[in-house]
Amino acid sequence: MASHIGKLPIAIPSGVEASVNGSTISVKGPKGSDEFTFPECVTVSVADNEIVVTPVDDERETRAQHGLTRALIASKVKGVHEGYRKHLLIVGTGYRVQAKGKSLEFSLGYSHTITVNAPEGITFEVPNQNELFVSGTDKQLVGQVAANIRKLRAPEPYKGKGIKYEDEHILRKAGKAGK
Repeated sequence: MASHIGKLPIAIPSGVEASVNGSTISVKGPKGSDEFTFPECVTVSVADNEIVVTPVDDERETRAQHGLTRALIASKVKGVHEGYRKHLLIVGTGYRVQAKGKSLEFSLGYSHTITVNAPEGITFEVPNQNELFVSGTDKQLVGQVAANIRKLRAPEPYKGKGIKYEDEHILRKAGKAGK
């Protein structure tokens, strides 16, 4: 019984190059390049504009690594071709963000401003003071940076103030009822 996800070949879009060298696969595309070192229990081959991940044996651990490896390589291919993007909204009176070179400066109701520097491979876009886009080729890094920014002032349930993802729904609570 092989992994359902692992069995699927990964189509290589036009403009993307992939090559396997030992236990490392390298992908290059219009958005940049990335590489991934896969475990010994799977083999990866590139042929006919697709990447195929095959397990070495039928052990439980191998089956688990098979699907994971295929999913990680697929996200690397999508990252160098299209890139990943997270859209964050800043909700609240006086809450705002400003781009300062490669870093961001947040005013979130604290007595001080908070500066966030862009790690290697991440770009920030600030269309207006209440919106922010985190972009990059590495899915995990984009998600982690967006989560760290959200953590600066997570949305609260009474007025919904804070930093939230665009598609996030905040469960609202009723406040104290007056007499």
